[in-house]
Amino acid sequence: MSDWEQITLGDLLARVRRKVALEDGVPYPAVSVQMHGRGLGEKEPFVGGVSKYTTLNTVRENDVVLRTITAFEAPAGVARAEHDGTHVSGVFITFEVDQRALPEFLGLYFQTPVFWDEMQNRASGTVLRRKTISETSFRAIPFALPPLPVQERIVEVIRAVDDQISALDAEAGALAALLRRRRADFVTDDSFEAVTAEHAFDFSTGVRRTPDRATGRYMTPYLRSANVGYGTLDLSDVLEMNYDPVEREKFGLRYGDVVVSEGSASANAVGMPAMWRDELPGPVCTQMTLLRLRALEGVCVPGFVFHWSMWAYESRAFLDVAGGTNIKHISAKRAKGMTVRLPSLGRQREMVVELDAMESALKATRAEAARLRGVRAGLLAGLLDRTIEIESAKLEV
Repeated sequence: MSDWEQITLGDLLARVRRKVALEDGVPYPAVSVQMHGRGLGEKEPFVGGVSKYTTLNTVRENDVVLRTITAFEAPAGVARAEHDGTHVSGVFITFEVDQRALPEFLGLYFQTPVFWDEMQNRASGTVLRRKTISETSFRAIPFALPPLPVQERIVEVIRAVDDQISALDAEAGALAALLRRRRADFVTDDSFEAVTAEHAFDFSTGVRRTPDRATGRYMTPYLRSANVGYGTLDLSDVLEMNYDPVEREKFGLRYGDVVVSEGSASANAVGMPAMWRDELPGPVCTQMTLLRLRALEGVCVPGFVFHWSMWAYESRAFLDVAGGTNIKHISAKRAKGMTVRLPSLGRQREMVVELDAMESALKATRAEAARLRGVRAGLLAGLLDRTIEIESAKLEV
C-alpha cells in the first residue's frame, strides 16, 4: 500500500470562480451543502433584485463545494449531474478536482469522522454557529490518495452497499405506505358500528408536575410527551415524581395502554401515539401532557386501540380536535367525542394480527437498513485508513 500518496486536499483542488451577475426578476437555481459529507441539496432559488446578493458563483458537475461558515458541521460535498448549473453565494467556495482523484472518491472522504475532526479543529471563531474555515486551512487538510484503480474499486464497493441501503429504504417506504392504507381501511370501514371513543376506550390524563411532587416517599417513574414518538417510546430519559399509592393505581400504566401526546407547538407532534408494553418495571405513571387510552374489557382489544390511535394521528384526526392557537392541545373531552368504527372483538383480533405483522416487517426492514449503514461506515473508514484490504471488502459485498 506504499503507492498511496500522502498529500493535502489542496494538492488536488483548484479554486474556480464562475461569477454571474444577477438580473432583476430572474430566478437562479441554488444549492447548499449539507453537513458531514451528505452532499449538496437544493434550496430556494435566488431572485435578482430580491436576493441580497448581486453576484453568485456557478456550480458544475464534479465540483467540490465548501461552505465556509458553520465549519464544525464539516460542510463539504461534491456536485452531481443534477447540480450542474446551480448557484451558490459568497459563503461557498468551489473547486475543480485534479485528474489524479475521482470526485466521487473525495465525496466518500468527506463522509468520514477523520475529515469531520479536521474541519472542527481548523474552524476559527468564538461563536460556534458562526465558526468559519478559510480556504488555506481547508486546503491544508492531510489526505492519503490511493492510485486511481484503487479509488475506483473503493467507490464500487461503497456504491454496492449504498444500492442495498437504497433498496431497503424503498422497501420500507412502500411497506409504510401500505400499512397506513390498510390501517385506514380497517378503522374507517363504515360497515362497522359507529360509537364515540368514550364508549370504546377508557381515558385518563396524568397529573400535573408541581414542585411539591419533586420529593416524597413514593417517587415514581412517569412518561411525558418527550418520551412518545411515532409508534415508539424513548425511555432514555424517564423522570420521577411523587405519586401516592392511590395515584399509582389510578395513573399507573398497564400492558397494552396507549399513550398519546396531548399537545405541542409542532403540529406534527400533536396526537403522536405509542403502546406501553411494560418496558420498565412498574409502577410507571403518566404526566398531564399525555392522554392514556385503555381498551374497555369486552368492547375492544389493546391492539385495536393502538392502531386506531395511529390512524387518528396519521389522518390528523387528533389534530382536528385539538384546541389552542400557538400550542395545540387535545383535551380528554374532545378526544372522547371522536368517532370510532367498532368491529366485533373477533374481527378486531384478526385486524391486529394482520397490522402487527406488517409493522414487524417494516421494523425489520428498517433495522436491516440501519445495520447496513453501520457496516458501511465501518467499511468506508477501514478502506480509507487501509485496515481493510479492498479485495476482502469486495468479497464481503
